Amino acid sequence: MEGKRILLIEDEVKLARFVELELKYEGYDITVVHDGREGLEIFTNGEYDMILLDLMLPGLSGIEICRRIRKTSSVPIIMLTAKDEVMDKVAGLDSGADDYLTKPFAIEELLARMRVAFKHCNHNQNDMSNKILVVNHLCINVEKRMVTIQDVEVELTKKEFDLLLYLVQNKNIVLTREQILNQVWGYSYIGETNVVDVYIRYLRSKIDEAFGEKFIHTIRGVGYYVKEE
Repeated sequence: MEGKRILLIEDEVKLARFVELELKYEGYDITVVHDGREGLEIFTNGEYDMILLDLMLPGLSGIEICRRIRKTSSVPIIMLTAKDEVMDKVAGLDSGADDYLTKPFAIEELLARMRVAFKHCNHNQNDMSNKILVVNHLCINVEKRMVTIQDVEVELTKKEFDLLLYLVQNKNIVLTREQILNQVWGYSYIGETNVVDVYIRYLRSKIDEAFGEKFIHTIRGVGYYVKEE
C-alpha cells in the first residue's frame, strides 16, 4: 500500500494525529484536515486514493461531503464516527460511503477495512468487461454508472447502483444477505443484516414500483434475485 494517498478529514485533533502516525508507519501518504469545507476543497484540488471521513464536522458534515464527492468520484470513502445506530449507518452508506467504522476503533481494524476497500475498488475497476448489462427493460451502463428502464434514466445513489449491479451480474441466482453485504459493502459485516432489506426497498420504490415491472424477487428466508424473463 506504499504510496497510496489518504485524505483524513477529522476534527478530533488527538485521534487525527494518532491515525496519521499509524498510517505513515504503514507507508501511506496522509493529509490531515480538521474542517469539513476545507477538506472538500483539498480533495477537489488534489488526487487521493481514499478518504477517511468523520461524520460530524465543522463547516460541512461528512454526509454532505460524501454526497458532493460522489457526484464526480468513486474514490473509496470510510466513515469514522461515534454514532452506531443502524439508520446512521444507512445514512452514511446511502450518501456514498463504502464502509463505516465506529469510534473508538482499533487501528488494526481500520487498516483491515482500508485493505478490503482498496481490493473492492480494484475489483470493480477490473470488472468492466461487460460494460452494458440488460435484463428485460432494464439497462445498466457500467462504465457510466447509469441505469435506464424503458429508456428513462433512474437516479440511484452509489450503494443502490452497486447493489443493483451485483444483482444483475448474478441474474436468476438467489443471493443471501450475507453474500450481498460481503460483495456490495466490501467486508464481512457483523451485526444487523437489515441494511440490505432497507436498500432493496429503496431499489423497489425507484424501479419496480415506479415502472410497474417486477425486477427484484424475494425468496423468503434465503435472499434476493433479479429475474430475467
